[in-house]
Amino acid sequence: MARGAERGQLQLFDPRSREPEFEVRISRRARRLTVRVYPGGRVQVTVPAGMTPHAVERFVVRHRAWIDARVAEFRLRPAPDRHPLPTELELRALGERWSVDFRPRARGGWSEVRPGQLLIHADPADVPRARESLRVWLGDRGRRALEPWLDRESAATGLQYERVQIRRQRTRWGSCSRAGTISLNVSLLFQPPAVVRYLLVHELCHTRHMNHSARFWRLVEQHEPEWRSLDRVLGQGWREVPDWVYA
Repeated sequence: MARGAERGQLQLFDPRSREPEFEVRISRRARRLTVRVYPGGRVQVTVPAGMTPHAVERFVVRHRAWIDARVAEFRLRPAPDRHPLPTELELRALGERWSVDFRPRARGGWSEVRPGQLLIHADPADVPRARESLRVWLGDRGRRALEPWLDRESAATGLQYERVQIRRQRTRWGSCSRAGTISLNVSLLFQPPAVVRYLLVHELCHTRHMNHSARFWRLVEQHEPEWRSLDRVLGQGWREVPDWVYA
């Protein structure tokens, strides 16, 4: 979610293996402890600055049943096939479906042959290069879609920002700097439109409140009354992101 954070030094250990079991992220802006389980079973605990390791461990113990259930759920799913390239993809945020063809070409790149038909200039046998060309296209599509969308929400809410960046972040859907720069994750394109709008509103509200205070959430609710349910959906949104986006 949209929280300015630093990698922490806290480690949680499984007493049976003594190996790190969770990734702990210390956040200057977090107001409470939160935990997320990502595809593949990776567990990340977000911790407010100043929280003691003992308090973090108590939090994890209290939520251990839920964490174990989510990890088990991911393990029961078939492992993603990391070799074949997609022949079609869906950008739920935009209501778009694209067929994807791969054809070798010396200079690489991509072409939108027509709406819904994408040509990637790469040998499909060279999976890393083909995926990189596909990611370049995704970033471009994200800029063309998310930047004007953010402008529309800014005008509707009256919340102004300075500039926008479209990035391929692994752990955050968005962020807002004190200088008013909003960063958006290109993987938002795989989320439902209502969820994307909520994230945009969330980041715009950070231009007024650089925290998650009660005043911040009141401002969010003013512009998106259903933010609680949308936030829960966004928390599970990594499931919707295709493997090739980060592989």
